[in-house]
Formats: sequence, C-alpha cells, structure tokens
Amino acid sequence: MSSRTTDQALKVIPLGGLHEIGKNTCVFEINDEIMLLDAGLAFPTDGMHGVNLVLPDVTYLRENRHKIKGMIVTHGHEDHIGGIAFHLKQFDIPVIYGPRLAMALLEGKLEEAGVSDRTELRTVRPREMVRVGKSFVVEYIRNTHSIADSFSVAIHTPVGVVIHSGDFKVDHTPVDGEFFDLQRLAEYGEKGVLCLISDSTNAEVPGHTPSERSVYPNLERVFSRAEGRLLVTTFASSVHRVNMILDLAQKQGRQVFVVGRSMLNVIAHARDLGYIKCEDSLFQPLRALNQTPPEKTLILTTGSQGEPMAALTRISNGSHRQIKIKEGDTVVFSANPIPGNTIAVVNTIDRLMMQGAKVIYGKHEGIHVSGHGAQEDQKLMLALTRPRFFLPVHGEHRMLVRHSQTAQSMGIPAENMVIINNGDIVEVSESAIGVAGKVPSGIELVDSSRHNMVGRDTLKERQQLAADGVVTIAATLSNSAQLLVQPIVHLRGVAQTVNLDRFQQQVQSTIESLLETQSRDLMITGTGGIPVLNRDAVQSALERELRRLLRRELSKSNPLLVLLLQWPDATAGKLSVEPVTASAKK
Repeated sequence: MSSRTTDQALKVIPLGGLHEIGKNTCVFEINDEIMLLDAGLAFPTDGMHGVNLVLPDVTYLRENRHKIKGMIVTHGHEDHIGGIAFHLKQFDIPVIYGPRLAMALLEGKLEEAGVSDRTELRTVRPREMVRVGKSFVVEYIRNTHSIADSFSVAIHTPVGVVIHSGDFKVDHTPVDGEFFDLQRLAEYGEKGVLCLISDSTNAEVPGHTPSERSVYPNLERVFSRAEGRLLVTTFASSVHRVNMILDLAQKQGRQVFVVGRSMLNVIAHARDLGYIKCEDSLFQPLRALNQTPPEKTLILTTGSQGEPMAALTRISNGSHRQIKIKEGDTVVFSANPIPGNTIAVVNTIDRLMMQGAKVIYGKHEGIHVSGHGAQEDQKLMLALTRPRFFLPVHGEHRMLVRHSQTAQSMGIPAENMVIINNGDIVEVSESAIGVAGKVPSGIELVDSSRHNMVGRDTLKERQQLAADGVVTIAATLSNSAQLLVQPIVHLRGVAQTVNLDRFQQQVQSTIESLLETQSRDLMITGTGGIPVLNRDAVQSALERELRRLLRRELSKSNPLLVLLLQWPDATAGKLSVEPVTASAKK
C-alpha cells in the first residue's frame, strides 16, 4: 500500500458493503464534487430488537450535501436501492440514473416515502453515457446477475477510467437473452483502466457460477412430483427465477396466487417492462384459493429468508389470515439463506414440516444458483479490464482477502490494491492507490414502523431488557420525607433467584434507612419556609441505593425503573398524587 500521493486523486469512500453482505453504498469525490453509486440496506441481526432495516451511517453525506451532484444505480436489488428513500429525507440528490427496472421499483419507494420531489429519476440503456456534475461521465455496460436489467459501469474521471463491476456473474445463456457485454469491457481494458472495483461475494468459491437456466429442469422435476398444492418462495427481485416459476406453472396447468407485497410489486413492474411474459389469466386472487383444486394451485410467496413479517414466515407460524398449511402441501425454497439468516430459515422449515408440508430445500436439489460470480468469473473480469489498481468490495473480510489473492494471481502487484473498511478514504491517482483517512461510518437503524430511527442507546437498552428484564419499584413519600405505604416491586423478565416477599422488605428497609439517615440532604425550603421534599435529590438517591441492592441480591445490574409518588402532608387538605419523573437506568 502506498502513502498518500501529491497527484490529483479520486476519492473512493465506501459507506457500506465491506466486511458484510448488504447496504452497498459508495461515494466518489473529486474537485469538490460527489457522485454516489448505489445506496442499499441490510436486514437486522437477532440482537437488533424492534429494528426492521439497517442503513449505513451517512453523516459524511449530510455534512457535504452541497457537493452531491447525482447518483448512479447499477441494479434494483434492495441492498443497492433500498436506502435511497431514507437518505432523501436528509439531503437532496439532484438526479439519479439507473436501469428501467431499478428506476420503476425506486419510483414507487420514493412516492410512498413522500420524497419523490427531492430528486429526478432518469432511465439509462446499455452503452448509454451520462454526465454527473463536471467531473464524472459514466457509461452503463450490460452485465448478468440474478435480477434483470443489471449493469457494470465505466466511470470516466479526471484521473482515469474506473470500472465498477456492480453485482455480477458471467451467464452465457441468460434467461432474458440480454448478454453480458464482455466486448465493451475488453475495449476499456485495451484502452487502459486505472482501477477495477469488483464484487467479492463468491471469492471463496472455485470455478464458475452456473447459469440461471440450470435451475429450470430441477424446478420442473420438483414441481411435477408435487401432488397437492405448491408453495414456492424465492427472492422477489429475482425476476429471472420468478419468470421461470410462472412459465412452469402455466406449462403444468397450475393457477398462481401471489402473496407478499414486494412480490406483487416486482411482478407488476417486470411485466410492464416486458421482463416477465405471461397471460393475465394465469393469476388468481387469494379469495379463489379454496375453490381451486390443490393439484392446480401454485402459491408464489415472499419469505425465503425467514423474515419475521414475510408471508411464508406467517404461514409457517399459523398467523396468516388466508393461507394455512395442509397435509400434502409441497413447499419449495428456491433460494439459499444469506449470512445471518440461516437460523430463521431453518426454523421456518421446521414449522412447515411439523404441520405436514413436504419441504424441498438445499443446494443438493439444484433449485437455486447464486447471482454472483465465482473465482473464474472474477478472473475473467480482471483479465478483460486489465486494471492498474484493484479494490475488492461487496463482501466479508475473508472474501475481500481471497479476491485480492485472485487478483495477484492475475498479475496485479500487492502494492496496487488495498483491503479497506467502511468509511476508509481510498485515494486513486495516476500513479498510486492508498488509504488517506477515514469518514464517520457505522449503521443507522430503522424501527418496525419504517418511520423512526433507533439510536444506539435505545438499542443498547432494548438488548439489556431482553437479556435481564426490568425491575420496577414504586415508592410513595410525604412532603416531610416519610414512606407512607409499602413500596410496590415488580420483576419483569427477571430470573427470580430471591424470595419476592423478602426482597420487597429489603427494598422497604433500604428506602426507610435512606430517608432516616439523609433526610436533611433530601429537603429544601418551600413556601413559607417549610421544609419540603427535594424531588430530584430523592429520585437520584433512591436509584443509587436501590441499584446497590439489586447488584447485591440479584448479582446483576438489571435495568431499574423507579417511580416516585409524592403526597402532600395531611394538613394540606385534600390529598392528591403528584407523580415524579420516572427514570430507567442500569
């Protein structure tokens, strides 16, 4: 790795997609102009309670919004376009260029989020050139992937041409007949490519990734053996796969019932654009499901990744209002779990099988192939583009390392490539590549409403509540600092290693001792010079002493919620309760 150069340099700043799968977001910056490439999301891990979506930290973009000239989108997967609507709520993007399918999907997202006026969407075609600001000219180069209308891009900058592969595999028999434009990549390689930025997802997998068409005969075999209803799940955005499933349904005389908002949305847009071709009569509304013979039924549903709110997950746990598993149903998982989703998928499969369904899943069935190129596909990308510098992206750390090793085997010197983290500033000049600093990076969390953000402190509190439960203690005091009634103690989600009655007596003794020994410190002079309770002081002192009690008796720092109620002395006339601010602390 070289040190920072003095030449004019292009800054490449990935904000997501490194050391992880998902939320692919990259910043290109030169001459005080920023161009964004994709802006995706990821899905929450098990410990992210109440979180629906995970986005990259875009502090750098908020702080430099005046530099943003536009965005280029490579394809329509959620991990590449799913974050755009959320970002537009924080800063404008003057123009977004992208393929027809991606722009159709994005248009609906922006309208739903109420931010369609914050940008202009423009569709592009293969080999079309677009200008972003004064510093970037981008050519769209058709590639092949698991979604239709996918592209690599050649980014012309003042320091040279940078090729970004986008997500890709080399499919010589694409389902839609749209071939990878390998010739155009080779032409750029002949002219000279300064840097290749390339997808590393399958860098550990030897050989070539099979063609999407290889799935068709295996799906046909599985479908033909199903005697009852067929339930099929796959990624909604896998348009080629969905197209094959619909073709087989028509071929085998099954009516199709589409379940899941994203599946309905993608099929509608793909049919409008001609990527899915089938008759309207193939589809039936869910209300006709019970009137359709089982052997003539195919239910196409979301939920291949075990997402909690997806249709198939709700079907598996019996909470779907219209679809219940029946003995003799066949459920087909035409997708592999992405990292982090394996347990959720396995649990879904188990629940389906316990209800009598036959479940077809796993790599040995041949009903799914990856949309990302394996080592030989990655070698072809390197061989065609012949870059001076190389930057592996889109993958976990071991994938980035393996991809860099592949590049070295292709003749690129180790000093001409860098392995980086999200937020690293990579500077690429005509003579060098190196890391020149870092911008804020990390994650931003969207809650299940999809409207509110979940802060780190909130997530930490949720995690501790899930791990330890919460202790609630309500104490009622008079203005003269007397405990009026026995404190009320509730343990929620707490492993009770103590006798609750005994613990309640200990709480009462702790409060009474505090009031007796520190009464002077807990009082202030009120109206007419009469000493009254200092609410803030009492609240703070109670929390401190009760936390000590919790640590001693429960051997843990459980979250504690202290509710302090203050009653006027009896001489004050009619009694009333004044709640004092409650706090939840460790």
